[in-house]
Amino acid sequence: MTPSIDAYCRVRQATLDLVDGLSDADLTAQSAEFASPGKWHLAHTSWFFEQFVLVPHGRGYRRFDDRFGFLFNSYYNAVGPRHERPRRGLLTRPTLPQALAYRAHVDHAMRDFLDGPVAADVGDLVELGLHHEQQHQELILTDLLHLFAQNPLRPAVRPAPEPAATRSEPAAAALANGASWIAFEGGQVEVGHAQDSFCFDLEQPRHTVCLRPFRLAARPVTNSDWLAFVAAGGYREPSFWLSDGWDLVQALGWNAPLYWEPEKTDDDASRRTMTLAGLQPLDPDAPVSHVSFFEADAYARWAGARLPTEFEWEVAARGLPVEGNFVESGRWRPAPVASAAARAGQPRQMYGDVWEWTASPYVAYPGFRAAAGAVGEYNGKFMNGQYVLRGGSCASPRSHLRASYRNFFQPGMRWQFSGLRLAEDA
Repeated sequence: MTPSIDAYCRVRQATLDLVDGLSDADLTAQSAEFASPGKWHLAHTSWFFEQFVLVPHGRGYRRFDDRFGFLFNSYYNAVGPRHERPRRGLLTRPTLPQALAYRAHVDHAMRDFLDGPVAADVGDLVELGLHHEQQHQELILTDLLHLFAQNPLRPAVRPAPEPAATRSEPAAAALANGASWIAFEGGQVEVGHAQDSFCFDLEQPRHTVCLRPFRLAARPVTNSDWLAFVAAGGYREPSFWLSDGWDLVQALGWNAPLYWEPEKTDDDASRRTMTLAGLQPLDPDAPVSHVSFFEADAYARWAGARLPTEFEWEVAARGLPVEGNFVESGRWRPAPVASAAARAGQPRQMYGDVWEWTASPYVAYPGFRAAAGAVGEYNGKFMNGQYVLRGGSCASPRSHLRASYRNFFQPGMRWQFSGLRLAEDA
């Protein structure tokens, strides 16, 4: 299905809104090899439409700059050589105004293109490009957060939000009483995307799996829960950790989630954490965030539980509305927040706030086939050495998420809004 011009423009404008008010310097610096400058994201998402839609299918389209293909190709080997990822922060040129002019050039051509007849397969490419851009909207925020966290001034990427609404008494009581469990019968279940709507290729084909009866925690693990893990010596006890995870703890000196500031006193209430709104007090009832798979797995072992498989998570989320704290929410909070409500017998905060690590390695579903050509490199070639996360985060666009959506990262990565939810065998 070909997206409308309005749908295209909404997604493209949402990207610009995220960087509104930021300087060329803010959007050029690169804080780590795994992150990218905001300016690079702005240009790369335009390059995607230029490379895969306008150049092969546009009517008389002329590239904005022939050199940009080398600068803003991410990992598509079939397209040609590219600028090295760790050196993207050295691209002081093109300037931010030039990158924005590139976006405007592509947008003008795309509006003209969408105003005419579009073949079905090309319309699918346009829709893929919009969802690709939504992925980069989240990366813009997480990469900027990582960059600003390196600054001793601890500046804000986005303005500080209004005070959070007070939680209802039932929700507050549920949080105070710890995580309750919700039982699922298991059995033969269908997983994977089935609806007649967009999905990434890695969500298909739909297939049957067999699940043993299991229980899933009613809420994600919170900062308060994690403080107990830290106080109990969780980062000092190797028996909780996978070998590679323990090696990282030792090598990098991990003793808390990424962005937690060292406590100033013995009072845990004094802890602060870096957020998109700058340095903020740590909310004990909010889901813990910015933990790696290794940390999530170690916490689960310490708690006498385990991480859910991605299929257990999908079955538990099926039928739940995609509601939560998302980047385009009217009352968006630029950090995970505590649950405001509970539904009897249903898990809370399955969407938004934090991506939830699962115990499942990122591998192909039975019968998976990557698309032909360069666009087939989008997901398939990364099915190696990574783990699946589910649910979305406070930096995710709501319209981008669904129960079958599979995110994936290497197990040591923690700059994303990644948390966890416990599971256990029934």
